[in-house]
Amino acid sequence: MKTVDIVKWIATVIQLIGYGLTGMNVTPWNVLAFVVGIVLWFIVGVMWKDRAIMVVHVGAFIAIIAGYLSS
Repeated sequence: MKTVDIVKWIATVIQLIGYGLTGMNVTPWNVLAFVVGIVLWFIVGVMWKDRAIMVVHVGAFIAIIAGYLSS
């Protein structure tokens, strides 16, 4: 298995944990899970040289941090 595949699957699992924590209203751990997942997916975008993945995860990072700070 390639390194990028390992990072991709770890990021996916962490994002799913974030969704679960959000569903159970467990804050701020849900935000932490999302931030870690977003950063890892951004790294995948860099490894693939895929700007669309990088841009969407920068946007997600900004949105999640802005939401957290405004709550």
